[in-house]
Order: sequence, then C-alpha cells, then structure tokens
Amino acid sequence: MRASKRALVMFAVLTVIGAQSADPPLSDARLTVHTLLREDLFAGFLDNNMTRLSRAERNIETLLRERPSERANLLAWKAGAAVYRAVLAHESSKVDEFQRYLQAAREEFAEAARLESGNDGVAAITGGTLVLFADRLPPDQRAGAWSQVYDAYSALWKEQGPAIEELPVHLRGEVLAGLAQSAQRLGRTEEATRYLDRILALLSGTPYEPAAKEWKADPAAAARTSLTCKTCHNPGRLSARLAALGK
Repeated sequence: MRASKRALVMFAVLTVIGAQSADPPLSDARLTVHTLLREDLFAGFLDNNMTRLSRAERNIETLLRERPSERANLLAWKAGAAVYRAVLAHESSKVDEFQRYLQAAREEFAEAARLESGNDGVAAITGGTLVLFADRLPPDQRAGAWSQVYDAYSALWKEQGPAIEELPVHLRGEVLAGLAQSAQRLGRTEEATRYLDRILALLSGTPYEPAAKEWKADPAAAARTSLTCKTCHNPGRLSARLAALGK
C-alpha cells in the first residue's frame, strides 16, 4: 500500500475513533447524569450513531445502580432512547418491535413524571426528545406525543417564563420553539402565533429567527419544518466540563 493511501486509511480510522469519543467517567460524582449521557444520546438521535446510543443505554443502566437518587432523570433519558428505537422500528416496518419500545418509553416517562426527587431534568428531557420524533411516529400516535411535548414545555415555561429574557439563547430558544411547535401541531394556532412573536422579539439574530419568520410568512411551512434544536447538543461539552473542573 502506498504511503499516501496508508495515510488516508489511518486518517479515516482515527476519524471514526474520534467520532465515538472516550467513555464518559461515570464514577465522577462532580458530573451530572445529564452531562455524562447527553452527547452519546444525541449522537444517536441526530447522527444515527447507534454505537454511541448503545453505549448511552448501557451507561444509563449502570447509573441507575450507582445513582439511585437520579432515577427519575435516568428513566426519562432511557425513555427517550426507547422512543428513538421505536421510530426506527416503525420506519423499518417492524411492528412488534415498534410496539415494544413505544410501550417501554411510555412506562418509563410515566414513572419518571411520578417520582418526586432526582427529577430536575425530566420535563426538558421529555419535551426535548419527543419534539424530535413525534412527527416520525405513526399518524395515530402523533397527537398523544405532541400533547406530552406541549405539557413538558408548559412546565418548563412555568419555571423559566418569568426570567426568560435573562436565560442563555439555547434555553430561551428551545422552550419558546417547543411551545410554538407543539401548539401548532395540536391546532392551537393563536397560541403558536403568540410564541412565534416572542421568538422574534427575544431571539433576533439567532438561528431561531429565520425559522420563526418562515412560519409567519408561510403558515403551510409549519407543518413540514421544525423550530427546535437550532443551537443544541454540540460535541465536546463533556470534555469542556472536565477541563473546567480540572482547573
């Protein structure tokens, strides 16, 4: 093999290895379960990286044993992964597998919502994962999923709304976009319009503005496009957090 070809092969191998990333340090109690899991889960959700999704699922099981006080948050993440696997099964016409994963997700989301501690992220996880996949569920399952999205973002709005102008762009954008999109999908047209106006007022110059303008100019576009996940889940957040803790 020529040197240049060997170099290309090695570069490809290293690129794949880098894409998988190092194993999260689950025993580091300074890191939240969200920080430990988020990057692998969203590598699965957004890039269809099933290796990293599977690692996240294994890590959830480990953390359920090692951090029982975080059970609600962990079950919500587990449910999100199950929803994604249900969507993939549906799109592959695997009916039994789809039903099994969707039922597991419903049970895990329900238990997460009932638990009264270790639940600081449950609403955000529920809304943030279902908003990605509700439109990819079978038509008869979508309204129920969008209702869950709406309820989750409404709970977040109750907490964050009074200070919305002070929040970082990602938090401002995702809660308002989640509310606007779920309201639109549920036929709450006037409510969706109010949230679009808030996006235009509070998120001018951000990635949320063009999508909101498109929805306002062409309401038909709302049914086939998404407002959410415009600023989220970039790789490297775990390593950046570890570096900050090491200082």
